[in-house]
Parts: sequence; C-alpha cells; structure tokens
Amino acid sequence: MSTDSTAPLSAARSPRAQRALRLASGTALCLAASFGLQLPIPMVAPVLAVFLLASLNRPLSLKAGLGLALVVMLTTGSGLLLIPLLRHYPLSGVLLIGLGLFLAFRLGLRGGNALVSTFLVVGLTMISAAGTFDFGLAVTVIEALVKGLLVAVAVLAIGHWLFPEPAGAPAAPAAPVLPADQAAWIALRATLVVMPAYLLALNDPAGYMPIIMKTVSLGRQSCTTTARNAGRELIGSTLLGGVLAMLFWGALSLFVHLWMFFLWMLLFGLLVARKLYGLSPTRQPPSFWLNTLVTLIILLGQSVQDSVAGKDVYTAFAVRMALFIGVTLYAWLMLQLLDQPRRVRRHGP
Repeated sequence: MSTDSTAPLSAARSPRAQRALRLASGTALCLAASFGLQLPIPMVAPVLAVFLLASLNRPLSLKAGLGLALVVMLTTGSGLLLIPLLRHYPLSGVLLIGLGLFLAFRLGLRGGNALVSTFLVVGLTMISAAGTFDFGLAVTVIEALVKGLLVAVAVLAIGHWLFPEPAGAPAAPAAPVLPADQAAWIALRATLVVMPAYLLALNDPAGYMPIIMKTVSLGRQSCTTTARNAGRELIGSTLLGGVLAMLFWGALSLFVHLWMFFLWMLLFGLLVARKLYGLSPTRQPPSFWLNTLVTLIILLGQSVQDSVAGKDVYTAFAVRMALFIGVTLYAWLMLQLLDQPRRVRRHGP
C-alpha cells in the first residue's frame, strides 16, 4: 500500500497531499453515488473505493477497469459453485471454504495481486453464505460487488484527474514477497480470523453481511500486523471507527440530505487520510487508519439502511458494534495464540 510517510521528497513534490485529497474525495463521491443511485448493498462501493484508492497511485485504463470487473465476476462467482455443496454436505463445504480462504490469502502474500486476493475472499464468504439462504441474494451480492467496483474505478479516474500525482513522484512499491513457510502461517492466521464470522453468517446472511465485510478487512489487516501490536491496532481501529460513526451520524442528523452526506464524508475522510498518509504524524501504522475508515463506512452505511427500513437505528448500531468488537477481540486472541509457539521456538523458553 502506497502510504509511506518517509519518502524523501521535497514538500513541493511530495504526493502525500494529493493522495490524501484523492482518498477523501473519492470515498465521499463513491458513497454519495452508491446511495444516490440506490445500488444494492450501497456500502460496498465506498469500501472498494477505499481499497482501490489506497492501493493504486495510477488510474486504471478503460480496458484494465473492465478487466478487473470481469475478474471480480469470476472470483466472486467461485462462491456460487460451493452453494450446492454447502446445502447438501455442509461439513465438506465449510472445509473447502476454509481451504479456499487459506489459498486466497496466501496468493496475496506470495506476490499475487492483492485486490484479486481480496475479491476471492469476498466471493468465498459473502456469496456462498448468501447462496445457502437464497440464490437470488447471492446474485444480488455479486451485482453489488460488480456495480460497486465500476463506480469505484470511475471515482479513481476522477480522483486522478482532480488531484494528479506530482511529476517525478515514485511509483507504489511492490508488496514484499514472503517466504513460503511464513506466508502459509500468516494465511492460516487470516483464515482462522474470518471463519467464525462466516459460520455465524450462514445462519442469517442478510443480517450478518456487514460482519463478513468487517472480518474480511480484519483478515487483510492481520496479514500486516504483528501479534505484539495486534491489540492496539485491531481493537483500537475498530473502536475509533465506531466513535467516528456515532459522531458522523449525529452531524448528519442535523440536516439529512445526500449532499450533506457527501460533505460530512469528505470531512471525516480528510481527517483519517491525513493520518493515513502521515500529513498529521501519528504512532499508528497506515493499516490502522485504513481499517478505521472501512469500519466507519460499514457502520454508517448500515445505519442509513436501517433508518430507511424503519428499524431502531440505535439498537441495531449497538448490537452491530458489539459484534464488531467481539470478532475483533477474537482476531486479536487468535493472533496471540498462534504466534506464541513461534515466539517460544525463536527465543527459547
């Protein structure tokens, strides 16, 4: 991810300000577009936009954007193939899902495309869980992912047009390729982080879709954090995302309008993006702020949908936040338990 705040560029040539503006404005525009166009599962598009804008420092060509959308259809469609197995042979189906998650995370850690790895994880979890409940719901999720990605790719192009990279700015560094044994171990950790939420979602896919999205983000984050920093990074970013979501909701309640939704998202996005890109120095790594922003979008987007559906927003938010904290605590505990034997072998008893 291209968020290195130590790049030896002069202030005039530093791309960090443009990248922060691009992330904040792109996320706000994608959020407003997805709700304004009434896309299915509208929170998906801004989450994908965050991943794209934080990962890519160059706009995608039309051919590359359509190719990525096709890849998303193929990778997420992999979950459809497992629906009959999950319905008739659930144990075998769950074991295959676990194996698929392990291979998808390992692909990203061994030098594969990180976005493709993420979409594979999403396809294996969200699509297969939705399909066990209703095949039409699975198709709706795929539609949401493809449409959301197309909107995110368009927003990426607009962001680079409005805030282009400075001349001479370095390209994003390639992600390090981990040794096979280390990549396998970290992929196993990420798989065990995602699996409990997936099993929970099999009982009520529509209700637990935000939890799956959160655990996919946690799985990504667990691939880059260490067990020593996991508590502060995983739990801290989740709690901060929840606090920002409550502040956002309170501000939006003063005047409910789509343009105010856009403007408040722009403001909150700028606050987080400044931290993420090191414009406002912080001790937390970029992944902390990325997960904070993703958590904010998921919680806020679901609260807006609850409000439209006439549900008790505050009760639903409290339950959802408790589940978010629960899966985050589980992720932290899993990292601690799995890394303890390796620390003992490395340093001795």
